[in-house]
Amino acid sequence: MISSALKALKANRLKTTLIYLSLIFSITSIFLISSISNGIISMYSSMLRSDGDIIITQAKISDTFFSNVDINLIEKINKLSNIKDSSAIIVGASPVEKLPIVAVYGVTKNRFINYKLIQGTYSKENEVLVGHSIYKQLQNKNSIEIANKTFNISGVFESSIGFENGGVVLNIKDAGEIFNKSASMIMVNSKIDTEIENLIKDINSLSSKIEAKSTDSFVDNYNQFKIIQISSNAISFIAFAMGLLGIVSILSITINQRKSEFGIKRAIGIPMKKIVYQIMSESFILGFFSFISAFFLSHIILFFIKNSSHLQGYVNGEITSTLALYVFFTSMVMAISGAVIPALNAAKTDPVILIQGNKI
Repeated sequence: MISSALKALKANRLKTTLIYLSLIFSITSIFLISSISNGIISMYSSMLRSDGDIIITQAKISDTFFSNVDINLIEKINKLSNIKDSSAIIVGASPVEKLPIVAVYGVTKNRFINYKLIQGTYSKENEVLVGHSIYKQLQNKNSIEIANKTFNISGVFESSIGFENGGVVLNIKDAGEIFNKSASMIMVNSKIDTEIENLIKDINSLSSKIEAKSTDSFVDNYNQFKIIQISSNAISFIAFAMGLLGIVSILSITINQRKSEFGIKRAIGIPMKKIVYQIMSESFILGFFSFISAFFLSHIILFFIKNSSHLQGYVNGEITSTLALYVFFTSMVMAISGAVIPALNAAKTDPVILIQGNKI
């Protein structure tokens, strides 16, 4: 069966090439769309998970950018039992020089250790740390302007998280004056063997204006992550549908040209079921090799996206084993489904008509 399928693919090289390219385009699109959305979610969730076991935001707020939490709550939180330490962060964005938008993080002093210095010192009042990918693009390496206020650059840091590596970090007091808020979030680290749910209840009892959640729960239920995931799935489905339509169209033409071949096979006693299986085998082979090609092509494209200075490190794809299995399954379904429709159409046709060369 496999040898017959390979011979058929070689005999129809133009159609085989067109289907192969169509599959690669569709599969690569699914890979890139899904991996980039996963990468964005992974970067932001990694940043949050590195800061604590519990995240505190303003109650009934849709996004952390709009959250405003009283930073003075840290003093009350630190007095609770089983608290290891707590920190606060302001999340914002601002244009910097020619860059249209740069992530800005205002942090408490105890959070500066999260940023690995490669040059200079940690920032003090009216000073900023600059991410490595942003620093390379700055014309003025000594100071930057954020919201019409000038800050001296005290140091450069490097981070594996693209959002941070492409951002600017400053004292939370300075950030508060820029964005007119106390803190976007408060992160709490608990001691080992702490009952997190009980600690969350104690924190929530401190104020009716806050909402404390475990970091895992916050990440799993963050509205923006859900929107990104739903959008990614919708666009991936469109790519899948376009690929399927292209394969069905090309295979319909191919099978129409091979109708005499199928007619002769049926006339000599080969059941149509076996012929359909052969066509599906051809599609499986095409789908498999298209997946392999798209897999490596996607990695190459993602490498250039990750290292593109124009994207500032904010876009970073992540192809996980789960995603690879999902795309492989999708690829096989797309390839085989595209073959089944025209193959079943041929199966319904009388072999005499097939041999005569009439339209299917």
